[in-house]
Amino acid sequence: MNKKDIRWKQRFSNLEKAFHQLEQGLTIKDPSEIEEQGIIQSFEFSFELAWKTLKDYLESKGTLVSFPRDVIKEAFHHEIIDNGEVWLEMLEKRNFLAHTYDEKKTREALKLIRDTFFPEIKQVISFFAKEASK
Repeated sequence: MNKKDIRWKQRFSNLEKAFHQLEQGLTIKDPSEIEEQGIIQSFEFSFELAWKTLKDYLESKGTLVSFPRDVIKEAFHHEIIDNGEVWLEMLEKRNFLAHTYDEKKTREALKLIRDTFFPEIKQVISFFAKEASK
């Protein structure tokens, strides 16, 4: 196993942990304000680790990319992610979500995370789980 394989697999391990926290947070039926902020932060961690794992994985396969937008486009091109548009939306919303203090916007953010972003990250985790077991 080369260093680049080890790197993406290590990052993937951290991604799985962050995603598990997000998954747990999303099971809370009526989260308190502090729990809502925790769920949003878990999403931010999960997304950050997801795109960085994608970057490391692509590099291990010989595709060099640096910026999140380029990583997402290459991951879509290589059919690692199914919905490039949603991933680009996650990238855009990530910064917005970090500064969401308005209750209505927080509720909208949580719905977007639960209904749209969570399934996309889950799909990429399934891909990496298969790759890691090879």
